[in-house]
Amino acid sequence: MKICRFNDDRLGLVRDDTIHDVTSVLEMLPPLRWPVPPGDQFIANLDRLRPEIEKRAVGGRVHAVGAVTLRSPVANPSKLIAAPLNYTLHVDESAKDAGIHHGVHLPGFEGFASPVDKFGLFLKAGSSLVGAGDGVTINFPNRRNDHEVELAVVIGRGGRNIAEAAARSHIAGYAIGLDMTVRGTEDRSFRKSADSYSVLGPWLVTADEIADPGNLDFWIRVGNERRQASNTRDLLVGIDRLIALASSCYTLYPGDVIFTGTPDGVNTVKPGDTMVAWIDRIGEMTVAVR
Repeated sequence: MKICRFNDDRLGLVRDDTIHDVTSVLEMLPPLRWPVPPGDQFIANLDRLRPEIEKRAVGGRVHAVGAVTLRSPVANPSKLIAAPLNYTLHVDESAKDAGIHHGVHLPGFEGFASPVDKFGLFLKAGSSLVGAGDGVTINFPNRRNDHEVELAVVIGRGGRNIAEAAARSHIAGYAIGLDMTVRGTEDRSFRKSADSYSVLGPWLVTADEIADPGNLDFWIRVGNERRQASNTRDLLVGIDRLIALASSCYTLYPGDVIFTGTPDGVNTVKPGDTMVAWIDRIGEMTVAVR
């Protein structure tokens, strides 16, 4: 199942190149009272709502995918979690570009199994999250702003200290993630948390649609230039361990998003550029840079 949020918070079921409006399903969500529990209410109830989503797609209003504005499929994550330097070739290119890091978080990880083991994970502000149709607004116009395409994992069932063997049972689905980055001396969580610097889309593909998230081709191009291309089998720290590691520090809630890391080919974008990102079994999204 592919589920999207579009236009003014409409809910859609994506089939081929069409979106079936199933917004009325949201009436089935339980009422909330203050204090609102952490996490995304729709993602928390997704399993229960799926049969009704299928039912209400029949005879409902239909839109062409290209005729709507795609928002982030997760509306209210409690947090965005990201893995640094999680592909070997990206580690290598970061070492070659050490000057742009200004001595901050240099990629060497001698004595550790991976950069994730050395640096851990980092958080991005929830306010940085947008959808493909919202686009990216450059927040640091006089500095290098880079695209970083990666597989994003959306948590469906929360928990703390989740075992690697149980990690997949906590996944609601997958999406394409863009971890936009400005280079500089500031901590990662600041440089990567400007408004619109976390793109999620074009929709959520439920976990049952992707049997092996550890073997997905993906790429990004800017204009007509292919910039990054890899496969998730090249992750240094895989999805199961990322979930286990994240949950060893943070309680995970439905709708939390884990950006799994980006491969080599990272490069700069500027206003006027158009990024097109694709991941096997998820699809393609087009993101404007403003």
